[in-house]
Amino acid sequence: MTVDTILAGGTVVTDSRTLDAAVAVDEGRIVGVGDEDALPAGRNRIDATGQVVMPGVVDPHVHVDDHVSIDTYRTVSSAAALGGVTTFIDFAWQAYEGADSPWDEPATLSEGLERKRANQEQALVDFGLHGGILREDDAVFEEIPALVDDGVTSFKMYTAYEFGVSNGFLKRVFDRLAEHDAVGVVHSEDDSVCRALTAELRAAGEDAPETYPQSRPDYAEAMAASDAVTLATEAGAKYYGIHTTCRAAADALARHREDGSRVRAETCTHYTTLDDSVYAELGNLPKIAPPIRKEDDVEAMFEYLRRGVLSVVSTDHVASKRADKVDRPWWEGPFGANGVQVSLPVFHDEAVNERGLSYPFLVRVMCSNPAETFGLPNKGTLEPGTDADIVLFDPDETYTISADANASKADYSIYEGREVTGRVTKTLVRGEVVAADGEVVGDPGHGRFVERERPDWSA
Repeated sequence: MTVDTILAGGTVVTDSRTLDAAVAVDEGRIVGVGDEDALPAGRNRIDATGQVVMPGVVDPHVHVDDHVSIDTYRTVSSAAALGGVTTFIDFAWQAYEGADSPWDEPATLSEGLERKRANQEQALVDFGLHGGILREDDAVFEEIPALVDDGVTSFKMYTAYEFGVSNGFLKRVFDRLAEHDAVGVVHSEDDSVCRALTAELRAAGEDAPETYPQSRPDYAEAMAASDAVTLATEAGAKYYGIHTTCRAAADALARHREDGSRVRAETCTHYTTLDDSVYAELGNLPKIAPPIRKEDDVEAMFEYLRRGVLSVVSTDHVASKRADKVDRPWWEGPFGANGVQVSLPVFHDEAVNERGLSYPFLVRVMCSNPAETFGLPNKGTLEPGTDADIVLFDPDETYTISADANASKADYSIYEGREVTGRVTKTLVRGEVVAADGEVVGDPGHGRFVERERPDWSA
């Protein structure tokens, strides 16, 4: 018997251990992990000597081709492949009317799903979709059951911006999600507080970028997080807090979490590696909501990741052009920053090299936990029978991050000039090499839309 590919000579990392072993791949699936001599011969042998062999990263928070991001599925999936991300979850938006809306007229979640699914022909890596609720429309309650059956098993809502929803509507959504065992995903900032502080700072002429975090303080995030998780808990719904930034918000989540069977949360790479001094250094380029916080909040992110209150590290990838963000007051221009291409090496350098955390910890928060949280049993793992989404990672290569290497349409990086040790050398999606040695080698259309299961959070 022979198999398609053997990856041999490296150190295999799972969410619980590291071992010197080979990985056998056939017909897009992992068929064995163990001594190379004990595995079938491979028609293709990939030499992983000196490298870490780990599951592909699952990034559950990526914005593509929507009201906040200029990336296409071709550009974002190219960036993902180069960064070891083999599956990402984007958003199927319910179009809304508003002063800043890019849509000409409202549209349903189901229409948003079909529009995003059509991008499969551009994708190099696999992707799923969250439903994105952007207006208070009772019709969405009729859509949810069919969307869940179609593999959209999580739904995002905002408590801020012109497309945020009220707590009353949020409660009604959680009630419906509980009925269908789906996940509620919430961007939590108290909109009235943020608007009032923004107005005060603008009136005072405080237009320097380093003033921006004052307009969206940690307590505004914590207040909204506490309200949202309370509503979800009362409804018996699964709650996932996205882009947690600060000790105050993590504390609020911890008070409700208990055993994690209903409450989970993420932070992002930039909240674990940057502090608010970045605004004086880079101006509006790191204008992200919620903002990048204080050094103590960076420490808090790692404290809560170790405790399991935060269980995922995502990117919240958003692509925009430098020219749209610079040379203007902080209250103008788009939110967000790109990061999907460099998230793994940046977080690895901070978590493993600087803080001494283990490779299994890295795999848990970037691969297995996001897959398990969002109903992707064949992703984020090297278990036989699952998809052969595999990353080869050189833990010793040191290099400097530069936006010149961006595959994303974004022409800047908030990590510009940062020296990191650890680099993705190969990325396989369902057994096919899609990126190698800093080059995209896969074909658009190899990526597939993945219908997700209702996740089981009982474990």
